[in-house]
Amino acid sequence: MDGLLTPVSTTYRRATRDSEPLLTEVKPTRQVKEATTISDVSSPDDALEILKNQPGYDTLIAVLRYLTAEPSSPAAFHLQTPSPKSAAIVHVLVTEIIPNYWALLQEESTEYGTGPTSANPDDAELALRCLRSVTGLNAVVTHLKTMIRESRTVGKGPKRPDLQLHLTLFLDLLNGLLKGEHTIRAIWTASTARLTEAAQRKIQSQQLLSVISSGRILSTAAEAAAVVGTDEIPAASRWITDGIEFSKWISLNVASWTRREPRDAETTFCADLVQRSLSLGYTGTVAKTIIDELLLSKDGRPEAFSAVCLHQPQVAKKMMKILLEHLSQRFLNSLVLDDTSSNSVVSAVAGVINAVVADDAAHRTTLVDWCTAASGAGLGDQIGIRRAVLAVLAKDKGTITTVLEKSLAQFGDQLYIKHAAILQQEAHTQVLLLSAGYVARLSPIKLRMLLRSGTYLSAISNRIAATHARARFLGMAVGESLSGLIDDKAKKLDFHMEEMETGEADWFKGLSSISDSVGPFDSLLSSSPPASQPKPPTKVASTSKARKPKPKAAVSAPAPKAIIEEIDSSDDSEEEDLKPYAKGSDPEDSDDDATLVQRNKVKAPVYIRDLISYLRDSENYDKQKLALQTAPVLIRRKANYGTEVSSHADELAGLLVGLQDKFDIEDFAEKRQQGMIALVVSQPKSMAPWFARTFFEGDYSLAQRTSILVTIGLSARELAGYDISQYQAAASFPSKRLPGKIEQLYIDPAQQPSQLPASQLKALPANALDGIAQSVTSSFLAPLAAEAADATTGPDVLKLQTFTARYKSKAKAKPRVRAIPNTTAALLAASFFFPLTAHFQLALRSSRPVVLNPALLSLYLQTLGIVVNAAGPSTLALPQLTSELWDLLLRVRVHVVGDVAALKGWFVAIAVLLEVNDGDMRRICAEQGREVVETREWVSGVFERTRGGDDGGEENHVKMLAAGVLIKLGEAIEKYQALLLGDLVGFS
Repeated sequence: MDGLLTPVSTTYRRATRDSEPLLTEVKPTRQVKEATTISDVSSPDDALEILKNQPGYDTLIAVLRYLTAEPSSPAAFHLQTPSPKSAAIVHVLVTEIIPNYWALLQEESTEYGTGPTSANPDDAELALRCLRSVTGLNAVVTHLKTMIRESRTVGKGPKRPDLQLHLTLFLDLLNGLLKGEHTIRAIWTASTARLTEAAQRKIQSQQLLSVISSGRILSTAAEAAAVVGTDEIPAASRWITDGIEFSKWISLNVASWTRREPRDAETTFCADLVQRSLSLGYTGTVAKTIIDELLLSKDGRPEAFSAVCLHQPQVAKKMMKILLEHLSQRFLNSLVLDDTSSNSVVSAVAGVINAVVADDAAHRTTLVDWCTAASGAGLGDQIGIRRAVLAVLAKDKGTITTVLEKSLAQFGDQLYIKHAAILQQEAHTQVLLLSAGYVARLSPIKLRMLLRSGTYLSAISNRIAATHARARFLGMAVGESLSGLIDDKAKKLDFHMEEMETGEADWFKGLSSISDSVGPFDSLLSSSPPASQPKPPTKVASTSKARKPKPKAAVSAPAPKAIIEEIDSSDDSEEEDLKPYAKGSDPEDSDDDATLVQRNKVKAPVYIRDLISYLRDSENYDKQKLALQTAPVLIRRKANYGTEVSSHADELAGLLVGLQDKFDIEDFAEKRQQGMIALVVSQPKSMAPWFARTFFEGDYSLAQRTSILVTIGLSARELAGYDISQYQAAASFPSKRLPGKIEQLYIDPAQQPSQLPASQLKALPANALDGIAQSVTSSFLAPLAAEAADATTGPDVLKLQTFTARYKSKAKAKPRVRAIPNTTAALLAASFFFPLTAHFQLALRSSRPVVLNPALLSLYLQTLGIVVNAAGPSTLALPQLTSELWDLLLRVRVHVVGDVAALKGWFVAIAVLLEVNDGDMRRICAEQGREVVETREWVSGVFERTRGGDDGGEENHVKMLAAGVLIKLGEAIEKYQALLLGDLVGFS
């Protein structure tokens, strides 16, 4: 065995000294040479090898400087250029370097966030530049998704305890990569600049478009925020999880890029980015931000807006509609245009539109379609925007003539007269009269020939023969106005009707004499563009976590204690009459620690501008709570006190609708609802249409849209208790109690109103509209139930006493349909009902109408029913209300099948419609016989398919309502079958 091991050599070492330690640290040998300067890293292979072997901080900075340095030759390595080597380096940076060094890179940076174009980038910016490419962005998003999946694999908690910290870190990294208004351009340039083939550049552009505008970044960041918790994310990084802020970021980047006069390839990329960003779900935010930046700012470029936003036909129509809507809401809707004189603001807006159109035939065709299409002409906007558009189109005689011809053909169409919303018909009538005036001045012969044609004669005949009074009124106004343009006074058409002697008729007939010019729009430009995403904080604040502010009053600094001198006095006669306060009598001194008592409390706002500033201050708990508490009373008190409410109504409504409950304020939703109701009731003519439009077009959540519908319904119900003139006088000095008819909606029935103090009134129940709908349908079903009970019980002699007792007991409790003054009924029809139905018809033409959500659709239909019930049978526009609502119900019946809640809303609306028209069913059968028969057939099918029961659930309630509707329609058909004979012949 000894021969198997033979020593090769023998080495003798000195014995160690006793003073040397027994244990010594042995440093591990490095396989890669430490690099401290760029010259030490000679190739991308060296850089990759160093990054894989846990480099030190100085070595890492040297590698980052090498990777971000400008290559000496075009063929040299460039990290942003896609290649296998660059992908490997980026992968190591994302998975190993960033998790370990990101916090340290920020701490060592002298100025965090120097930007992608800085000449002297700091350490954190060096890392960001390595990742600011399509490859780097994809790697970061993919790594985030991997961590999110891992956090949800084991129950509710994360699989690794450090996973939430890493998610927060990568969200901060993503914020650093994307922040700024020039980031998208920097990423696109870095990823495509060194590619020689057009196919490769196109692939990189498509990948960048996909990761930014498809919602991949937004959805991933929002999912990561949901895992971590929004409160744990730094405030500077929250914008990438917010759809509105992310959409603004895209728009600001597009605007800053197009201001630099980009090349054709860059312009095409920006146009594609805008088109795909519109599908993120925040179309209005994207479009309006670009409009403000490129059209309505001092350094704007209208030609760049046209090239980017109107480049593709499928986007041009949508962007033009949003542009006209934005110009109208910002500049024209607040104008009072009662006279026929020209207006400087209208001319300026026409100048903006003309700069965008720029004599392009396709863009002019888009404007013509906007004027004449069934969904166009600025529904809900004032006449100012239509005047501005027609002033632009009037520059070309052929174009304005086309508008007149199409408008006249549409105006006389019988189906359009019968089924189009009355607000839409009024808007198209204005376009018709304005365009006729321009044609009369540009080509009188053409107008004369047109008015002698069969199209014009049949249009006026169809209008005069219409069943609805408003349609006939518009026909007579157009007939007299156009006749006045070509005929002398002796031959001028005059219907000699009282309706044509009113101020409204004179205003319609005066539209043909309006002539607006296209002027400069410098007065509309804003020098200060809208604020972008918040600037990043300093390096110290960037690493700290933003905590949710607690709803606690601010602690004031303790005041210096006064020196108290005790004086012995034997005269206590004066003190005998002084009664000491009981301990704890002052709520401000209830805290044991005197330093926690707040002495400088926030004062309640006394002006509307103060209320707006309080609502805007989203970081102050005291101001937010005080604003919500004060808003209803303040708005009602200031309703007619000058123009304080009216001039700020739109801004105040926007703040209330979009307000978020970040402090968990008690009864937040109810208090906000009260403020919104007070605003609508104070300014019903302007705010009710505003809320109706916002419900359909705003970028709001389902909860916010629900609050809008509840606001409209309860406001209509409250207004119905007053004559509008009496209400306006009472609104300035509101009492502490609501009117009796309204108070019963908010007070708990278990308690008597007399026993409740004003401070204990219920704010707004969550089912306020459901309760009203329940009472409305109960009044509809009660007589039917009584008749059914009488028909199924004993002989008539035995039933007489029972029937009399029931009649007496029901006489007082039964809420009959009441008659309210025509002024209020007209207001409810014009400002509440017609905007809701008109915008609904417009929304149904979109690809994904939000109102077809079953819950929203049910609430929307109930709101319409409540508004009609509030208007009552005394409104002069009841035939028009009935026609529009009945057509709407038949149109949406396919969307309510299969959902009990939606069916309930449908039957609430039809039940209200039948009850309000109970005394006028003969007219209903004469004018809408086909709808009556068709409704009965459909309701019969629903009744047969619906299961009833004694559980009292929604399905049972729907079946009861269906039975009631069948009985009512059956009685009407049986009674007026002679009138229905013509319609019944053609019905199948």
